[in-house]
Amino acid sequence: MEIGLVATDGAPRAIGPYSQAVIHGGLIYTAGQIALDPATMEIVKGGIAEQTERVLDNLQAVLEAAGSDFAGVLKTTVFLRDMADFSAMNEVYARRFGSHRPARSTVAAAGLPRNVLVEIEVVAALPH
Repeated sequence: MEIGLVATDGAPRAIGPYSQAVIHGGLIYTAGQIALDPATMEIVKGGIAEQTERVLDNLQAVLEAAGSDFAGVLKTTVFLRDMADFSAMNEVYARRFGSHRPARSTVAAAGLPRNVLVEIEVVAALPH
């Protein structure tokens, strides 16, 4: 069973014993991304919209490093510190995914890393 590891400077480096993503069986499984700027490893300034943009930038970089993009995303899981932020997060999410509509779960999660407002992970397919 071969498992490929993904690492890119375009997203925050792993800050623990995990990979930015793994590839197996034609699928990419990303680690959850938070609103860390990969250049500074600091949380971006602003609210939920700015944090969601940074999270999606990070995920895009990981997917590209793995050989895919948002069009290949099959499933997303969104973790929100406060479900009151859903609408603002969803606006950014919808714009970034365009007409592509992967399956999605959204849950409220207390105690996200670095006290961020949002964390997102994805499962994506490699192109054939």
